Amino acid sequence: MKIALMDSGIGLLAATAAVRRLRPDADLVLSLDPDGMPWGPRTPEDLTRRAVAVAEAAAAHRPDALIIGCNTATVHALPTVRARFEPGIPVIGTVPAIKPAAAGGGPFAIWATPATTGSPYQRGLIEDFADGVAVTEVPCHGLAEAVEHADEAAIEAAVAAAAALTPADVTTVVLGCTHYELVSERIRAAVQRPGFPPLVLHGSAGAVSAQALRRLGEQPAPRAEADGTLTVLLSGREGNLPEAALAYEEGRLLQDVSPAR
Repeated sequence: MKIALMDSGIGLLAATAAVRRLRPDADLVLSLDPDGMPWGPRTPEDLTRRAVAVAEAAAAHRPDALIIGCNTATVHALPTVRARFEPGIPVIGTVPAIKPAAAGGGPFAIWATPATTGSPYQRGLIEDFADGVAVTEVPCHGLAEAVEHADEAAIEAAVAAAAALTPADVTTVVLGCTHYELVSERIRAAVQRPGFPPLVLHGSAGAVSAQALRRLGEQPAPRAEADGTLTVLLSGREGNLPEAALAYEEGRLLQDVSPAR
């Protein structure tokens, strides 16, 4: 089984690590776009063009499924990517975990990039799944970029700025950008209020990886005997994981995966 994941940068690491933990025997193809990142400031049309090119680079390696490991790309490019590759290659998008957050009943916040915050797509999810629940959309300026470069000072500043925009009574935070899952514990520490119940964080990596297996009719096998391989594509060129990936547990998990031959 071969699963490809795509993003402009290392935001795909959270879903990659989740796939790796569920199926260590799966061959992984990671398709990044260092030549075109960041995708967030691009127009929807331009972002879609970049996303299709990155998906095509991954598809050339004949994966059994393709995960769009980026919320912003899912918002703008998922229909186009699906039209291009399905049904031959199932395409799984990354959707903010608004539905399970709303099921908790308490007020919650959605941390997302400025490009996703307030988008018709995200507002539609809120209307569909969080009607009657207090929701605050928090634009996290610069956080994805800081995580991408493992810039500790910038991460701290961006998390603090977003935490200041988060209401004190929030009990749950939806991580609406895959990059944020790489610094989830820092987000928890910044938002947790004294005297309140432990903050609940909802990411997408676990659900996305599980959905990919369901689309393929596969089951988790975390103790598989065989070990999968890793292929890294950088704007279509074979290469190595960006050095910044190793600043995170999810990136270090891939260090010992054998490169594909």
